[in-house]
Amino acid sequence: MPPAEFSDFGTKLCGHSGILQLMDDLGKPLPKDRPTYQLGGGNPAQIPAVSAMYRAQMEKILADGTAFDDLIGRYDAPQGRTAFLEAVAAYLSDAYGWDITAENVAVTNGSQSACFYLFNLFSGTFSTGGMRRKKKVLFPLVPEYVGYADQGIEPGTFASIPPRVAMGDDHTFKYHVDFDRLEAYLRAHDDIGALCVSRPTNPTGNVLTDGEITRLSALAETYGMPLIVDNAYGLPWPDIIFTEDATPLWNEHIVLSMSLSKIGLPALRTGVIIARREIVAALGNLNAIAALASGSVGQAIAGPLIISGELVRTARTVVRPFYQQKSDAAVGWIKQCFAGGDFAVHKNEGSIFLWLLLNDLAVPTKEFYHILKERGVIVVPGEYFFFGGGNDGSLPRAEDHPHYAKCLRLNYARAADEVERGIQIIADAYRQYRA
Repeated sequence: MPPAEFSDFGTKLCGHSGILQLMDDLGKPLPKDRPTYQLGGGNPAQIPAVSAMYRAQMEKILADGTAFDDLIGRYDAPQGRTAFLEAVAAYLSDAYGWDITAENVAVTNGSQSACFYLFNLFSGTFSTGGMRRKKKVLFPLVPEYVGYADQGIEPGTFASIPPRVAMGDDHTFKYHVDFDRLEAYLRAHDDIGALCVSRPTNPTGNVLTDGEITRLSALAETYGMPLIVDNAYGLPWPDIIFTEDATPLWNEHIVLSMSLSKIGLPALRTGVIIARREIVAALGNLNAIAALASGSVGQAIAGPLIISGELVRTARTVVRPFYQQKSDAAVGWIKQCFAGGDFAVHKNEGSIFLWLLLNDLAVPTKEFYHILKERGVIVVPGEYFFFGGGNDGSLPRAEDHPHYAKCLRLNYARAADEVERGIQIIADAYRQYRA
């Protein structure tokens, strides 16, 4: 029998990608007979107080035979579980004064699925008024989340703006949106269908300020497009955010993507989208075709916790302090272990990752990844987070950025001894491969 022949769509989505490598490392770790240090994937920590909260809620569901039977035996609507949609809308409108109802909320099987839907709603080929034209999603700040890079169904549908880099004291630095270049690009191109940022940014832990988000929202309004804000690590949950200048913002021009994954429910795949009603309706229609409905368990567990306020209180009083302490410890180990080297750590303002720049690394980080894997340490090489670029010559190629092959993303959510030892091994290997 001849080998299976896939469509262009199948070939694109079934080929090698950074997100495939990342998830493969999570699901198929190194052999059990050697110590391993899993600093690469996106699994959150298992925090006892958070697990106990969910266990107690699940026990309530199990004790109610009707609730349990309905949970496992009935589909929810494609837009999501009605009680959950209402709980999310009520909390966000009360907490932030947003003019939203359940009709502004949709649930998908994780925010990864939501982004796939959104990117392909707003990029690719458009047929209107008897005309066909192509539009792109523009990322105002790269490096950006590796899981976005291969989600466009059509080729060439992403563009990205390189950042301004501000070097700090004590081996730190920070990326900023280059608004001059962004605004010049928007003035010169009428083929942008949406803007997209993550806040906090995965991979760097960068948090766009309230002023930056407000300015991006104004640009989206000016050019008649949505601003997609991936809030998977932000407020009000999981609240893995270490700066005060990060108030959640929503208006008719913003599509806000949230998740239950990083507050301890990654396996239940519950993404939450806040958007104007026509976009929510479109997401529900897409969900019906692609998945019938989203999973119900995460919604059933989290809904009552949102109504009671326990989910947000736990995020603020347990989750945020837990990760801030782990982040501070990991940065301290990096500065100690890499002392004397030409390195810098991106200022960590949120998320569960550190972004490590090794200026004098003699090999690309994709190669360094394999060197570290042989020593039992799993990381994510930085090249995967630089994508988009300018395929018309108006922007530099993403791979031409000086940080392109010099950075590693490290997950610091693992046990302290594992993170510390993993950083030591990375530093030892770095010294052997310095230019």
